[in-house]
Amino acid sequence: MTFALGQGTGPLKGLKVVEIAGIGPSPHACMILADLGADVIRVERPGGQMLTGGSHDLLNRGRPSAALNLKDPEAVATVLDLVEQADVLVEGMRPGVAERLGFGPEACHERNPRLVYSRMTGWGQDGPWAQAAGHDMNYIAITGTLHGLGQVKDKPQFPANLVGDFGGGSTYLVIGILAAVLEARTSGLGQVVDAAIVDGTASLNAMTSAFLAGGGFKEERASNLLDGGAPYYDIYETADGEHMSVGALEPQFYDLFVELLGIKETAPDRFDLAKSGELRELITTTFKQRTRDEWCAVFDGTDACVAPVLRMSEAPEHPHIKGRQVFVEHEGIVQPQPAPRFSRTRATLSHPPAPGAGAHTREALEAWGVKDVDGLLERGAAVQITE
Repeated sequence: MTFALGQGTGPLKGLKVVEIAGIGPSPHACMILADLGADVIRVERPGGQMLTGGSHDLLNRGRPSAALNLKDPEAVATVLDLVEQADVLVEGMRPGVAERLGFGPEACHERNPRLVYSRMTGWGQDGPWAQAAGHDMNYIAITGTLHGLGQVKDKPQFPANLVGDFGGGSTYLVIGILAAVLEARTSGLGQVVDAAIVDGTASLNAMTSAFLAGGGFKEERASNLLDGGAPYYDIYETADGEHMSVGALEPQFYDLFVELLGIKETAPDRFDLAKSGELRELITTTFKQRTRDEWCAVFDGTDACVAPVLRMSEAPEHPHIKGRQVFVEHEGIVQPQPAPRFSRTRATLSHPPAPGAGAHTREALEAWGVKDVDGLLERGAAVQITE
């Protein structure tokens, strides 16, 4: 497969990004940038790394894979050559590693003062734990966020790595990159973006900080309005062992909910906390009288704020998801479309994930104008694999 610059569509077309391959949030951020039209070159270690790679790794879609041995000075020089013509560099190494390898912010800004140097870590570039290893649940744990997750009172429940890696991590990394790129176009100067999952997660959870400051928030799971403490904002099992989500907060939505559920005449006052358990039991037993599909037919398209809990394999076939084409089949893989959407500079999916680290080394480096690619390959500074 041949890669060339300028193949992306979307509002970021023309933005050039050098990605130093990592795992989790940094490739997800670069997937978003590529989805929105940026020209991203993914620089990987020969052989790839744990948890990444292969033609089904959607986090690597939309960009070529070039394998460089970053312990080789020639490979580092090649990274700096790429940086010279880039708008953004993204790296997710521990603090200080990029500097030791020779492509830290100072070295890169000497070659390109306008570069937005973007760093993705869990703990951040400084602080007592900056050099410690960690993963998603560790980062969200010390921000106070994990404690409140789930409806099991005696143990927090973690939602895979969505809140930390992708909510507080890649999302805020992309925000930081776009903000710094915009500022660089005004000032003519780049800067370092320090995107830490602990920072982003704390920001993501700002509403809970507000609830706590207001004095009405209980630091106990399943005890508040949005964590399952309210019977009308919870998940209920159906007759076939499936589930329905209920979010009937506002009065008009709640009134419609109890009417369609068939408990309008028997439901106790939802604001009578002494009868909260009675209301929950009534909703629970009622939902178990029909299957999930039968309840879908009752609530479909209404303002009752009720929706089925679908498996990932089921989601693409839901009428709304299908009608909006949230998922599409591209290169034989069902996957989410680029988000968000734009009225004029529409983003489209381009290249599938590389089948392995270094699948496009020659084409990608040549497309970025790197000289003597053959020499780099012959001397082992770069590696090309056969697809």
